[in-house]
Amino acid sequence: MSETYRPEHAPADHPPVMRPKIGILVANLGTPEGTDYWSMRRYLNEFLSDRRVVDYPAWKWQPILKLFVLTRRPFSSGKNYRSIWNTEADESPMMTITKRQVAALRAAAAERYGDAVMVDFCMRYGKPSTQDVVERMVAEGCTKIVFVPLYPQYAGATWATANDQFFRALMTIKRQPAVRIAPEYFDHPSYIDALAQSVERVYAGLDRRPDVLVASFHGMPKRYLMEGDPYHCQCAKTVRLLRERLGWGKADIDITFQSVFGPEEWLKPYTVEHVTALARAGKRNIAIMSPAFSADCVETLEEVNGEIRHAFMAAGGETFTYIPCLNDEAAHIAALMEVISENLRGWIDV
Repeated sequence: MSETYRPEHAPADHPPVMRPKIGILVANLGTPEGTDYWSMRRYLNEFLSDRRVVDYPAWKWQPILKLFVLTRRPFSSGKNYRSIWNTEADESPMMTITKRQVAALRAAAAERYGDAVMVDFCMRYGKPSTQDVVERMVAEGCTKIVFVPLYPQYAGATWATANDQFFRALMTIKRQPAVRIAPEYFDHPSYIDALAQSVERVYAGLDRRPDVLVASFHGMPKRYLMEGDPYHCQCAKTVRLLRERLGWGKADIDITFQSVFGPEEWLKPYTVEHVTALARAGKRNIAIMSPAFSADCVETLEEVNGEIRHAFMAAGGETFTYIPCLNDEAAHIAALMEVISENLRGWIDV
């Protein structure tokens, strides 16, 4: 199909226009461009200045952020990123994995829809920015866009801020495309099945079955739950559905929360404290997974498989099995394509 055409009934001198397409835009959190101080500072400043992430009044938070957090945290965060950095591609694992996910989604979409759709990705923080990608998709003929945040569970600090940025980008477009926002997919049968397959695959290769599987989700202040954020409830339902799909008992999977930041009480139990308690209670062989992350990143590779592993082993643990995120596994790509296809209905049906 030609990329440009002359509209029917248009005069002969009418300039060619881009042939209409449907855009599929997936979005993830983002990543620093490098591990040096200034790259980390730029990324952390954008991330921690987002009112969806830290909702303290600007007059109170910004001085703390600029004078204290951003003078020290870039060093420690840079060290954490360096421990997992993809040095060959000079990018973070999240970026590497997201590119692979998008390549797989493009292939799957092309097989199903031909050249009627365009698949791309953006990051809420850092590059490629939502603004740049939306502008490019519109320029290349996307008159309709399905926006898919790659967060299975809804949270204001992830899902909502991704949507906010997408809407901000649309505000600058003179001829806005029609848009749809794919809903969170925490209980989608294909997503649950993909999680279960990842557990079964890892367990099948172990000499000894772990005493318990810990499902560690990214945390958030408990106050957000009390203010109506459904994240905690959706995490709990994900774990229940996973347990049912695996055919396990309630004692076989624990739910915990990681990445505590700031002085407030966060969702509990905290992962690092929980795994330490497990080891001291005699459960010295555990497996752990992070169902809230669609791609392995610093929170899973460095925090879970690094810091939390070390805490567990230091407390007397014997084996710590990390189950990777779904990343670009075939079952995950198939699940995402189901979510996308469901949200394309009425626009393109195959």
